[in-house]
Amino acid sequence: MAADTEHRPGPLAPLPVVSLGGRAKAAVTGRAGGTSAPPYDTRNLGGAVGDDPAAVRANRRITARDLGVDPGHVVYMRQVHGRDVRYVTEPFPDDNVPALDAVFTDRPGLALAALVADCVPVLLADPAAGLVGAAHSGRPGTLLGVVPALVEAMAARGADPARMTALIGPSACGSCYEVPAEMRAEVAAAIPETYATTRQGTPALDVRAGVAAQLRRAGLPAVQHDARCTMESPELYSYRRDRTTGRFAGYVWLEP
Repeated sequence: MAADTEHRPGPLAPLPVVSLGGRAKAAVTGRAGGTSAPPYDTRNLGGAVGDDPAAVRANRRITARDLGVDPGHVVYMRQVHGRDVRYVTEPFPDDNVPALDAVFTDRPGLALAALVADCVPVLLADPAAGLVGAAHSGRPGTLLGVVPALVEAMAARGADPARMTALIGPSACGSCYEVPAEMRAEVAAAIPETYATTRQGTPALDVRAGVAAQLRRAGLPAVQHDARCTMESPELYSYRRDRTTGRFAGYVWLEP
């Protein structure tokens, strides 16, 4: 069985919590401070990457407690690189997690998690409306518009994009995310800001820049950035760098 909070093999890493205004809080996790063995060492939060399920459950409990959130009040999605969004009031049952890439809530104390390892975690809030949302936006989801879909869904429940704040979390940067020229052309035709070139001069995509542009076009004036590149930051998981690896997460919640 995996160890719990009192028996972590990894170092106890602080998880900085940032404000998205008012009661809205957000955080981005890292690799350290959990229970998973290599190559998932140690705070892997992804349940579908080959890690010991008991270790993942322990890591999720540890992380919630580190953030001051009830471990039984965290929403995880079954992410599929789509654009479906759902309003949530409680976590999904473990045996019936729907295929989603964005969720939002108005329930204080309910944390929303977006799992990533090169894709972009996007955390949104309108504290005045009492709404927060989280999205997983990789290349396919960005092209499909999962983040604009989340903004639209939150606006339909009373959020004002002009009042909303956002945190764009770490992801593979445009200098590292090499892709075929045809793929770059396809994505950049829809979202010009994604067009990039690696340091070696090969075609690349800057998905984070594309998400930032989508948020601007949706009317959000306040966007924070955690500009770390997952491929260049050993404290973060990166699928492109390591292949067999874990997932870190962006969390967002309303304090009770």
